[in-house]
Amino acid sequence: MTIPSEILALIDRLNQELTQIEQEAARGLNLTRTALSQFPENPRLAQFFTYLNNVSSLVETYKREIQIMAEEISPADVPANLIQDAGEDLGTLLGVTLEIKLQLSQVIARLENLS
Repeated sequence: MTIPSEILALIDRLNQELTQIEQEAARGLNLTRTALSQFPENPRLAQFFTYLNNVSSLVETYKREIQIMAEEISPADVPANLIQDAGEDLGTLLGVTLEIKLQLSQVIARLENLS
């Protein structure tokens, strides 16, 4: 069985969302570095910096997980229940990814307000 088009679309969406998150986290890190140069002892800025680094690491982890799942369900002889499980896992991952994206946009907005 080949990977269903719905799962392929989900993988594409996840990768797009993760790429956007990665870009926003990098922008946030730059904003945080600038603010930290002005206020090096600010604990909130240190928290933002840590959070943004964690988001960047998480993006890489999720991209690897997606790649592994896609490889596991790619062979023609994969049982349907494994494909279904992968689809459910990818759906859950999309929910988590969208939540991270929302939180990240709130952090970026706070950092932009400092400028």
